[in-house]
Parts: sequence; structure tokens; C-alpha cells
Amino acid sequence: MTWLKSMTLAAVLTTGAAASEGVVLLHGLCRTKASMAKMQAALTTAGYVVLNDGYRSRSAGIESLSEAAVGAAMRHPRLAACTRIHFVAHSLGGLLVRSYFARHPDPRLGRVVMLGPPNQGSEVVDKLGAWWAFRMLNGPAGSELGTAKEAMPNRLGPVAFEVGVIAGDRSLNWINSLMIHGRDDGKVAVARTRVAGMSDHLVVHATHPFLMKNNQVIACTISFLKTGSFLQPQPQHRPASQ
Repeated sequence: MTWLKSMTLAAVLTTGAAASEGVVLLHGLCRTKASMAKMQAALTTAGYVVLNDGYRSRSAGIESLSEAAVGAAMRHPRLAACTRIHFVAHSLGGLLVRSYFARHPDPRLGRVVMLGPPNQGSEVVDKLGAWWAFRMLNGPAGSELGTAKEAMPNRLGPVAFEVGVIAGDRSLNWINSLMIHGRDDGKVAVARTRVAGMSDHLVVHATHPFLMKNNQVIACTISFLKTGSFLQPQPQHRPASQ
């Protein structure tokens, strides 16, 4: 039996979190809060106070979005009694967390799990970012996600808080994957999800659009929020030969 079978989502949920701990969910570009509903339900069952508010991801650049989404979350009445506030962010959401807390350190910030984040940008934006259709579909923030040294993801610098990154290595978009170097999830290369200062990194067999709904991802997310590390394979004990 593999460790994934032995450590099920249900087993992780049996250990609750302290009631004073909150989790903010941030969806990705061109998505809504509905995409985080399964994650929200699991975290609520695990005992966290969960805030899953959407934001207009195509309306502004990364810095402005971070003020609107992350800043509003930190001031939200639902989390007022929480002594620790964690974040679970999909894709662009991870960049919003990095941008906001690089400018506004907060002692209440707990642990952060990023799902498929373009922490070093994406080659897809390098290739298509100048296209009118791309800009119309993805807005100002989407155009900021290139891999150049001067691109926003690479200007944010190392993280100064506990971050765990989960990357996918399965793609449903072979056209995008042709533009990306190495393993990818259809949007971001596995290697480009990494960020200096992160505490843990995990690769799962999942695609970018569905990372937040994957049972393994949900279980590992809760594990990181509780312990600061993702679930690790359990050692296989063989019976001694007679």
C-alpha cells in the first residue's frame, strides 16, 4: 500500500485546527471563488475559519489586486478573532500573497500554500502576452507573468514567511506545453513554481485547472498548514526473513 492510500483525506481531517486559526483562499486568474469550494469545505471540516471571497482577477495589475484581495482579507470581520491567518492560493493568487506581504509584513500571517504558482513566471506569457486577445482575456495581471528578470514575479524577491508549493506535472493543453521547458501543468513549468525561501515543494500528478480539487493536494495542504511540511512517504517495513 502506498503512502497516498494509507494517508487519506479523511484521516487528515480527523485532527482539527485551533478555532483561532483562519485560512484565506485565493483563486487564480480568470477563476472565481467557486473553484475553491472543495478546498473550503475540507478546511472548514478540519476546524479552520475559512474566508473564500472572490476578486476581479482581470481588472488590474498584481500589486493593485493584492491590495484589494489580500488587504481586504486581513481586515475582514470574519477573521478578526483569529490570531493566525493562513493562505491557500491557486496560481496568480500566490503572487498576490507575495506582493502584499513584501510591502505589509503582519505578525498574524501564518503558513501559505501555493498551488501551481508562476513564481518565476510562465513561458506562455513570454510567447502570447503581447497578443491583443491574450491581454483582453487575462487583463493587466496576466500580462505581468512573464519569465524575464524585470517581470513582476522575479522582482518580488524571496519569501520571508513559511511557504509550501505544490506543482502539477500533467497537462491538458499540449499547445501551451510546447512553449514550456520541462515538466509542466499546462500553464507553468514545475521548475518555475519554486521560490527562494520556501519551506517545502511537492509535485503531484495533476493539471493546473484542477490542482485545488485534487484529494492528494487537499490532504497535503492541510498537513502543511498544521505542521509546516507536506505529507511524506511512509517507510516500508518488510518482515524479517525466517
